[in-house]
Amino acid sequence: MINYASIAVGILAGLVHVPTLYAVSDQAVRTWPVQIPYEAPPTNQDVPDVSVPPNRNPLSLEELKRAEALLPLLEGKQEFWAMGEFVHLGEPSVPVLVKALTMPSPRIRYNAIETLLMMKGVAGVPALVSTAKESGEIPRVREHALRVAVRLDATKAPEAIDVMAKDPNPSVRKAAAFESRYVRQKAVIPLLIPMVSDDERFVALSALQSLWILTRHETEFHDWDTSTKQDRVAWSSEWTEWWDANKDVFEIPEPRRPKRSL
Repeated sequence: MINYASIAVGILAGLVHVPTLYAVSDQAVRTWPVQIPYEAPPTNQDVPDVSVPPNRNPLSLEELKRAEALLPLLEGKQEFWAMGEFVHLGEPSVPVLVKALTMPSPRIRYNAIETLLMMKGVAGVPALVSTAKESGEIPRVREHALRVAVRLDATKAPEAIDVMAKDPNPSVRKAAAFESRYVRQKAVIPLLIPMVSDDERFVALSALQSLWILTRHETEFHDWDTSTKQDRVAWSSEWTEWWDANKDVFEIPEPRRPKRSL
């Protein structure tokens, strides 16, 4: 006879393995599923906005000194904290922040541009345009300056695109060709047309795609891979002829909206 009392004592003492409980009879042990009570999570409630709004008042003398002290911190372990501090100080700190665009460190210059984007510092666009035009600046910083300038105030970007489209560095030309598609102004079209015959494939294709997006002008298929320099010059001439015939009446069409999936 099974001594259940001994088994219970053994379990409490850790001497008997728990599975021995299942051997209390010759019959298989049966299990029954049990529904655990479930309570639905509470419905979402309106949560008050507790974020700190950016400053819009002119900087005090103390805040101005603080902003100046943040400039060298835009590089290093505290760079993200320094960028956040500039965002908190808001657009009134833009005149201080743009000073970073002329500092020796490329990292500081790049992070200053990114900070202008984060704070939506439209007042810094003229400085961004100047940086994008600067031939002595490294391409990565110039390209980012143009990208942010286009997103903050695209109306001022054609001046930089005009300079960058003629730059000897193909990555700079490509940035000008690509970002032009977001500048919905007729001024960029004659800047893009000569780039269709660019010797660098990715520059020419970016210019062609930007022209199609901005104008929706239908042309014959241009196979760049099998084309010659003469073919690409001919394509550019076709665009020039079309532009000369239509520039007085042409208007940038509204951007196409993505189709909704059914």
